[in-house]
Amino acid sequence: MAKKPHTTMRGIIPAMVTPLLATDTLDIEGLHRLIDHILSGGVHGLFVLGTTGEGPSLSSRLRRELIDRTCRHVSGRVPVLVGITDTSFIESIGLAEHAADCGAAALVLAPPYYFPAGQPELLEYIRHIAPRLPLPLVLYNIPSHTKTTIEPATVQAASDVPGVVAIKDSSADMIYFHRLAGMLKDKDGFSLLVGPEELLAEAILLGGNGGVCSGANICPQLYVQLYDAAVGRDLRAVAELHERVMAVSNTIYRVGQYESRYLQGIKCALSCMGICSDFLAEPFHQFGQQQRQTILKHLRTLALTGLDN
Repeated sequence: MAKKPHTTMRGIIPAMVTPLLATDTLDIEGLHRLIDHILSGGVHGLFVLGTTGEGPSLSSRLRRELIDRTCRHVSGRVPVLVGITDTSFIESIGLAEHAADCGAAALVLAPPYYFPAGQPELLEYIRHIAPRLPLPLVLYNIPSHTKTTIEPATVQAASDVPGVVAIKDSSADMIYFHRLAGMLKDKDGFSLLVGPEELLAEAILLGGNGGVCSGANICPQLYVQLYDAAVGRDLRAVAELHERVMAVSNTIYRVGQYESRYLQGIKCALSCMGICSDFLAEPFHQFGQQQRQTILKHLRTLALTGLDN
C-alpha cells in the first residue's frame, strides 16, 4: 500500500488530552477550544489517542469521533498524529484506515500490551503491520504501560521497514535514548522524539528531533520556546525555560497520590482555565474541590491566566 509522503518529524507535538463530558461523550466545544489553545502556542503537530489522550480507555466509536472532529477542526494547520495502539492487530489497522480517511498525517503504535512479546516477535509484528497501514508509522516505546521495551537493536531493524519513520521514547531512560541517538544519527528521514517533557532539553541537545509533551496542553508556547532554545544552543535560555517546565511538573503533576495524578492535574488545570471539562475515562475520576483549589493555586503561581474562581 502506498504511503503518503512525509517530512522529518520535529518540534513540539503535544499529546492532547481527550475532553469528555461523560464516559462515552466528547466535550466537543471544549475540544475545539483546546485545539485552538494548543495551536496558538506555535506547536509543530498534534498527537491524539496516546497515553495522555486516554486512548486505550475509550470506545472504538469515540476514538473515531475524536479523530474525525480533531482533523476537521485542525484543518491542515499542523500534522495530526493518531495513536492506533490496540491488543488487536485488525482493530489497529481499522483505526489507521479511519485516520487516513479523516486526513491524519501519521500513526503512532506501541507494542500490544496484554501478551508480552519477545523482541523477534515484536519485530515480526512491526514488519507485518507496517505494509497494511495507509500512513507513516511512529513507534512508541512506553514499557511502563506495555510490559515490553522496544530494544535498540529492534528499533534499528524496524527503521529499515518501509513506512516506519520515527520513534517516540517515553521510557525516561536517557541511556536508552542516547543509544538510539547514536544508532540513528545517520538515518535520514527517521525522527527520534522524547516523551517525558522533563527530559526535553537534554534530548534535543543530544540529538533528538522533538518532544511529545503533555504539559503543552496547558502552556504550549513554553515548550516551543524550550525546543527553539535547545535547537539554537542558547544554553542560558534552555536553563531558564527548563526550570519553568520543571515547575509545571513539580506542581500540576504532583497533586494527587496515584500514578493517574499527572493526567488528573492536566485536565483539572484545563478546566480551571475554562478550556474544557476535566471528566476522565474509567477507571479514573476528576479531582475533588480541595485538589482543584490546589491546582488553581499552582496555576496562579505559574502565572497562567484565564482562571475561574
